[in-house]
Amino acid sequence: MAKTDGAPAFTMRQLAAFVAVAEWGTITAAADAIHMSHSALSSAITDLEHALDAKLLVRQRARGVKLTPTGHVVLERAKLLLHHASELESDARSEAGDVVGRVSVGCYPSLGPTLLPPLIADFTRAHPRAQVDFHEDTQNRLTGLLASHDLDVAFLYDIDLDPELERIALSVRKPMVLLATDHPLAGEQAVDLRDLADEPMVLLDAPPSSGHALGMCAEAGFTPLIAYRTQTFETARSFVGRGLGWTLLLQRPVGDITYEGHALALLPIAHPPAEPVNVVLARRKNAHPSRVAQAFADFVVAAHRGFTAP
Repeated sequence: MAKTDGAPAFTMRQLAAFVAVAEWGTITAAADAIHMSHSALSSAITDLEHALDAKLLVRQRARGVKLTPTGHVVLERAKLLLHHASELESDARSEAGDVVGRVSVGCYPSLGPTLLPPLIADFTRAHPRAQVDFHEDTQNRLTGLLASHDLDVAFLYDIDLDPELERIALSVRKPMVLLATDHPLAGEQAVDLRDLADEPMVLLDAPPSSGHALGMCAEAGFTPLIAYRTQTFETARSFVGRGLGWTLLLQRPVGDITYEGHALALLPIAHPPAEPVNVVLARRKNAHPSRVAQAFADFVVAAHRGFTAP
């Protein structure tokens, strides 16, 4: 295409085609995903390579495509440009007093069931032309998605977070020990973790919960006897309800009952001192959010107004 002063020689359509092929691994799969013909997608990639005067992909017969070193660099830049283009389009379509477009929200899984439903329901009711796309994952993966601009904001625990992230404190959680109701310690006012050192533990094996729980045990002077590992909050609770071990969690649902209907005993921790942990809304510093992303962040903060971090 002809290049005018200050304008790139490539198009957003070509960038989108390249990103799709890089992410799906084959031209055929990418064409199906973005609803383009195989030939049109292939031509878009070729035109982009000509515009950049660089080889981005190596087409491997029956093995999909492989990014060149230049292709890896261009991929990250392309994703960022497409992200900004999408934000520009959403902002331009927004009318005065209206919020339009998508906001990408990440959430640590154990926070999702109690935190996300009311916020998403109320936000989309207030802004019916906005859409919330959410992604649940471990905290280290979510922070990576924030860094790569694949997420606008994320709900996280304020544990070992990257200092490059802006953090807005929303609420506070205090570590609790979960026991089956027939456990000998279930009737105590609080529990000393050292009293559980020789008993099987059910570990929520999803960062940062796993590191936090193991760190507390280390502070108490022992390495726990991990009998079961799970990446889901409710599975950990269900195992405890069945008497398969004890666990240590930050999140507490409204009812202390497992999916099977078994009651749980939740006890404060007497030793070691259990420091409270903030739940935060995190985003990149100097992120320049779209209008819809900023509206969502403002909405979340207003919903939690009055909380002061300890």
